[in-house]
Amino acid sequence: MNDRPTPSRAAGVTALLIAAVLLASAAAGFLLHRFLAPGRPTLYAVPAASARPPDSESPAPSRPLPAQLPDIALPGPDGVTHRVADWKGRPLLVNFWATWCDPCRREIPLLKTLRHEHAADGLQIVGIAVDSREAVQQYTADHGIDYPLLIAEQGGLAAVSAFGMDTVLPFSVFADRQGRILTLKVGELHRDEAELVLERLRQVDAGTLTLSAAREQISAGIQRLNAARVASGG
Repeated sequence: MNDRPTPSRAAGVTALLIAAVLLASAAAGFLLHRFLAPGRPTLYAVPAASARPPDSESPAPSRPLPAQLPDIALPGPDGVTHRVADWKGRPLLVNFWATWCDPCRREIPLLKTLRHEHAADGLQIVGIAVDSREAVQQYTADHGIDYPLLIAEQGGLAAVSAFGMDTVLPFSVFADRQGRILTLKVGELHRDEAELVLERLRQVDAGTLTLSAAREQISAGIQRLNAARVASGG
């Protein structure tokens, strides 16, 4: 009896062996990429104050808040690169957000209003979207965002980290005309909080309030407003 495989059977076995090798190589390559590629933390939205117990606090920066605005360069929706330092010389509100983040979206009408109401003070609002360019372009067109936007599609986590933050959105950074950071508000920005900070910012720029005193007043005021908001369920 002849046990040697026929040519057609041998060809079939060879094809199966080649397929198995290719499949194993692909799987090995996938696993190697997963293990060697740098991790990408997931951004999440800060819950509303009313959803937290009264004794809880918003996530704080994991590293010290920088004294000066970091020199961040990012493209706008049109692809042109801008630096946050381009707006130095004006009081500045830098808002980190994303199109998928509910509290981020709720802030946008307030930010648009603040920009117009405080135009006489020279207030400049800059949004930094940790999102894709296409999503930001579409959202901007649909909702008429009229302040400058930068897109941190690739360098989003690095930009967030430059302000001492990790992976929470939204957060808003207030800086004076000299680029000195006055405060960082984590979570959805409310009008009463914004007005509290902007009034101290105006006084700092006018030279009637020191930076340290402004920071103390803002910290105490924000805690008081948040406690009142939680107590009222709003």
